[in-house]
Amino acid sequence: METHRLVLTEDLNQYGLLFGGRLLSWADEAGYIAASQDFPEARFVTIGMGKVEFLQSVKNGAIIRICASLQKKGSTSASYRIDIYSGKEPERGAIFSTDITYVNVGEDGVKQPLG
Repeated sequence: METHRLVLTEDLNQYGLLFGGRLLSWADEAGYIAASQDFPEARFVTIGMGKVEFLQSVKNGAIIRICASLQKKGSTSASYRIDIYSGKEPERGAIFSTDITYVNVGEDGVKQPLG
């Protein structure tokens, strides 16, 4: 799954660069969307995220590309690789990468098997 985001003024930190928390939110959202498309009957919640390291800063007006791909399917969970690139400079490599795991839960919040 691939999506794009435009970095706007409200996404910036006090130094005029993309706020790390905003990027994490976008990564989590993209992974959730990918998981929900792959397993439409599941009720996913985020259970964990791998290493968080911001490799390059991102400025106002940048267009970023967010790629999410299934890495592992367990009995109740699915893990996705998230890679984020600067839209105008993909040759520089990913500006951020991590793995995010989502677990399928029932209405009561208890883990349930994936279909």
